[in-house]
Amino acid sequence: MKQLLQDLCTGSVELAEVPRPLVRVGHLLIATERSLISTGTERMLVEFGKAGWIEKARQQPDKVRQVLQKIRTDGLIPTVDAVKAKLDQPLPLGYCNCGKVLEVGEGVTEFAPGDRVVSNGSHAEAVCVPVNLCVKIPDGVSDEEAAFTVLSSIALQGIRLAAPTLGETFAVVGLGLIGLITAQLLRANGCRVVGIDIASSREEVARLCGASMFVNSSVEDPVAAAMAATGGRGVDGVLITAATKSNAPASQAAKMCRKRGRIVLVGVSGLELSRADFYEKELSFQVSCSYGPGRYDPQYEQRGQDYPIGFVRWTEQRNFEAVLDLMVMGRLDVRPLIGKYVPLDKAPAVYEDLSSEGSGLGILIEYPGGQHLESSSLDSRNIRLPGPSSAVAPAKGVSVGFVGAGNFATSVLIPAFREAGVRLVAIASEKGVTAGHAGKKFGFESATADFEAVVSDPKINTVVIATRHDTHAGMVAAALRAGKHVFVEKPLALNEAQLEEVIRAYGEASAKGPVHLMVGFNRRFSPHAVKIKSLLAGAVEPKVFVMTVNAGAVPASHWTQDPDAGGGRIVGEGCHFVDLLRFLAGSPVTHVQARSVGGSPSDGIRNDKVTITLSFGDGSMGTIHYLANGNKSFPKERLEIFCGGRILVLDNFRRLTGYGWKGFRSDKRWRQDKGHSAEAAAFVDAIRKGGATPIPFEELVEITRATFKAVEGLI
Repeated sequence: MKQLLQDLCTGSVELAEVPRPLVRVGHLLIATERSLISTGTERMLVEFGKAGWIEKARQQPDKVRQVLQKIRTDGLIPTVDAVKAKLDQPLPLGYCNCGKVLEVGEGVTEFAPGDRVVSNGSHAEAVCVPVNLCVKIPDGVSDEEAAFTVLSSIALQGIRLAAPTLGETFAVVGLGLIGLITAQLLRANGCRVVGIDIASSREEVARLCGASMFVNSSVEDPVAAAMAATGGRGVDGVLITAATKSNAPASQAAKMCRKRGRIVLVGVSGLELSRADFYEKELSFQVSCSYGPGRYDPQYEQRGQDYPIGFVRWTEQRNFEAVLDLMVMGRLDVRPLIGKYVPLDKAPAVYEDLSSEGSGLGILIEYPGGQHLESSSLDSRNIRLPGPSSAVAPAKGVSVGFVGAGNFATSVLIPAFREAGVRLVAIASEKGVTAGHAGKKFGFESATADFEAVVSDPKINTVVIATRHDTHAGMVAAALRAGKHVFVEKPLALNEAQLEEVIRAYGEASAKGPVHLMVGFNRRFSPHAVKIKSLLAGAVEPKVFVMTVNAGAVPASHWTQDPDAGGGRIVGEGCHFVDLLRFLAGSPVTHVQARSVGGSPSDGIRNDKVTITLSFGDGSMGTIHYLANGNKSFPKERLEIFCGGRILVLDNFRRLTGYGWKGFRSDKRWRQDKGHSAEAAAFVDAIRKGGATPIPFEELVEITRATFKAVEGLI
């Protein structure tokens, strides 16, 4: 299928061929009929993309600080690589979609195939959207009108926060699409509207949309005009729907408000405010969050957990419904806001002129319709790529199918496996977009949104899994049962039940012939870890390991903190350090004890501020301090080893220092090397030569269970 994507490095927009997404649990698969270009938001994205590196940095000073901090801790080259990888990810454009339901995911009962729906889906022939971000289109509302629903909900949410009452006067600053819709909705609330914009060309449509007065702020003082329109009292409230870096809209809004007036920022504006303006009038100021309550809440959006209507009357989904009801009643008429129609294949050219688009009117993209998608076979979920191809995998060769095409996979894993000389056959990602992009970039033969297509491909003998943690165990088991060798990013499993599933699948696969299963415990393959192992080889005394991990804070709402999705940070990331100490000790873990920070942490999270104590069979002992309450200026990982009157100190995989070691003092490297390339090479070599898997399966199980015990035993 075709989808509009933006290159964040250059700002260019292309109509890319990408795999059609699969319907997911709690989602709808929708064939798009119309989508609306948000000329304000999408213009900003295009302008950001077209900006040079210096201008991009100026626009995101917080990101610059993060980059500078990463340079200090990880080094210049890894930081540059990370930034390039981030900007290389394609950005799907659009969030105002109208179409017909093709399929409903498991657990969806309120929609059925054939329903006309609106959603915040992107500009693509087919989109997969969570159920709480979809609403049925009532009879009497055309596809063209319905495409304005999501944009109108942004305006509606701003108005709800402003809480207008009958007879009040409101100023709307910025008369793009959202501003014009805001004017209409305020008029529907019985308010007088003062429309303010820098373009005089928008006066006619502004008056048509309900503005009783229009102010061209490029030639007229908007504050004086607003005061004059209200007999010197000032407006009751201001909604800022402009998109500008200037502080003028916020400053002018404060000056034109009456005492105790309300200001709501719906768009983007500079916020260097004058305290005096707000203090003397006791003004209230609020920023509106997109479509309404539920936005950016993964429990609401991704998991479909609705807020009770008695406590949250207007969620983002219910705002969608309210907008459509207003259209049916004739209180919101978006037809005058339609500027032009463009077919999907001509849409990229529209973005070239978007910066000069000054009408404020909407641009609707027309699609071929869902009939061709409805009749398509499973192959529509796969696309062929111009990579090298042959019908049969080469003898003793390693033919790889990748599952997952996120930032880590594309910046680290795929390059490492390509460097190891494998054949890159197919790549899959949940939505298909990143798979298509990575497939073209790295020379895969095909891209898909279907995991099963990778597992069942006879050309593939090795599957690499780099997806979200909760999918690992199931995918590993499926790939093993399909007779594939498997490399999976950590963790192997999130709980004992998942681990048992993997153990059974591995046993079944091993009974049929040699099979390799590897977990991405890369640190043991780093040059410094290998050096430490060689230095410790002659030691007969027990060793003491002190591992300090300055992990950094991750919000409680992040999926990695969710026990069901990410397993929590100890299972999800702490396993790296259990494995590293197990490797260096060269002896099984015999006992695990863990303790979390006492009291009530300020962020409400305890299990990412943990000390884990490991006992090993040879009498060695290891302590892992996994801490999320440190400072970013301190390196992330530091390992100290005490053994037989000697000490080794590893700083962030950049410098290894020895104290008391004959013939060894230090090993410093220009760039951080955590062993990813060596890890991939070792795994591939084992498959090619038929040797032992680099990490024995029993050891993978032991390490995984050790992390479970650490979490279960937290005191």
